[in-house]
Amino acid sequence: MHIHSYYSDGVMSPAEIAALCMRNGLGFAVLTDHDNMNGSAQFAAECKKAGIKCVSGMEISAYTQVKVHILGYGMNAACDAYKKFLSFVCEGAVARTADILSKLKKRGLALSFEEVMRERRCAASPLHTMYIARAAARKGFAPSPGAFYIDMLAPGRPAYSDVGRPSPEHALEVIAACGGISSLAHPGRITLPADEEYALIERLRSCGLAGIEAVYSGHTEEETAYFKGVAAKLSLLVTGGSDTHYPEGSRAIGTPDFHPSAQLLSALGIN
Repeated sequence: MHIHSYYSDGVMSPAEIAALCMRNGLGFAVLTDHDNMNGSAQFAAECKKAGIKCVSGMEISAYTQVKVHILGYGMNAACDAYKKFLSFVCEGAVARTADILSKLKKRGLALSFEEVMRERRCAASPLHTMYIARAAARKGFAPSPGAFYIDMLAPGRPAYSDVGRPSPEHALEVIAACGGISSLAHPGRITLPADEEYALIERLRSCGLAGIEAVYSGHTEEETAYFKGVAAKLSLLVTGGSDTHYPEGSRAIGTPDFHPSAQLLSALGIN
């Protein structure tokens, strides 16, 4: 329930992802590109051919005092609220890219807008901060895109920009307005003390948060158990996902092992 294609910061097409889902034996999968559902229709068509059940989805990159990503499932892409949100994030991404490039230039790291745009593998993908990291690594500014992101672009780092970023509450409003259900992505990666994170989850629950991604490729067994407990305490659905971006690596499609509950499948309209 958490896979990225080249419509955001992944490298595979929706068709390639559907083929991997079939090869890895999945019965249910969701494409969740950052801030858009541009690949959802193609993914659904390929999943149908493969006999894999799916719903539309996306991962909204939201920010409050920290980065908080919200997964949206079963959203209607024809909804006016989604179209308005897509316009907002696309325009915001362009403005944010300009802000980041300006900050990098002041530090002697010159990148052009064109160099960043060349990192997109799909013209329908909104600009993503990772494209800047890839362009920087290609130019020799860091040994890898990940290293450049951590050093320069992550929250609190010299070239970080919050221009055009939605709040978690905004994300929840959009998902609900489009008939979807929401889940807090990879809570183990939220950089807050446990008590503050719990308070944040409670706050988002009061704003309509429906689930929490307790089963996640980067969670330890202890974290998985803890977040399942949080879900039970706050009456949240448990979702799971690999957060796959590449065909290789530790976040393989179908890992960790996750079996959606009957309640979750019912909420998603899956029989």
